[in-house]
Amino acid sequence: MTGPDQTATDDDAAELIAQLRELAGADPADVRQVVAEVLAALDRAAGGALREHLPEAIRLDAGLGPATPARS
Repeated sequence: MTGPDQTATDDDAAELIAQLRELAGADPADVRQVVAEVLAALDRAAGGALREHLPEAIRLDAGLGPATPARS
């Protein structure tokens, strides 16, 4: 069953996919910069929690530094 909220989410996802496809045809260095900025913004919004779920190479490329060690 699909409700109005699901339709809005599907439309948002379709728009994001279209924008990413358009961006993918751009200069690869520009794409990497945009992705790094988006990941950094998402990490800030998540209070630093996103970096714990990213591979080290991606964290470093996005300028996020090391993941916070798990607390015991």
